[in-house]
Amino acid sequence: MLSGSIIPRPIAWVSTKDTNGLYNLAPFSFFNLFGVDPPTIAFAPGYKNMMNNGDRANPEPKDTLRNIIDTKEFVVNLVSRELAGKMNQTSGEYPHGTSEFDEVGLTAISSKFVSAPRVAESPVSMECNLVQIVRHGNNNIVIGEIVGINVEDSVIDERGHINGSALQAIGRMAGDWYTTTVDGNFEIARPTISR
Repeated sequence: MLSGSIIPRPIAWVSTKDTNGLYNLAPFSFFNLFGVDPPTIAFAPGYKNMMNNGDRANPEPKDTLRNIIDTKEFVVNLVSRELAGKMNQTSGEYPHGTSEFDEVGLTAISSKFVSAPRVAESPVSMECNLVQIVRHGNNNIVIGEIVGINVEDSVIDERGHINGSALQAIGRMAGDWYTTTVDGNFEIARPTISR
């Protein structure tokens, strides 16, 4: 009911590096922007053993969460329509130590401000330092401060803003359904109230 009601949800394609230097990449649709001063984002990674009524008393962090706990940094890469298939492939339950970059044929490139890599093919990548992890029940909310942003020139308009039509970001609906920011867009000007 919840994931089918709160739609569409943007996707944080989170890249991390573990303490042995191995790269990890996974998508999360419980994600959003929560402030601009400082720029703050949050997403909610789960646990490995929570699926199918696993051991709720001893939850085991997925690789993304474990890497962020250990290194205190991560990169949120945005997913364009053309990257949807590869993003979906990275959601698989790969064995620990597997690089999803290698598995699906993506390019890991160095970030400028954090040691976690970014996805070269992503049109927008936000380099983040961990602010806090809030655990509420069996949920984790990872809060990060954006310390650097990488944006492809092809998605910037003449005003220096992100062109949503060029970005073609996708969002998660319910089940296996996704949507884009291109189809069905409309604009409504904010009201000016004078009293």
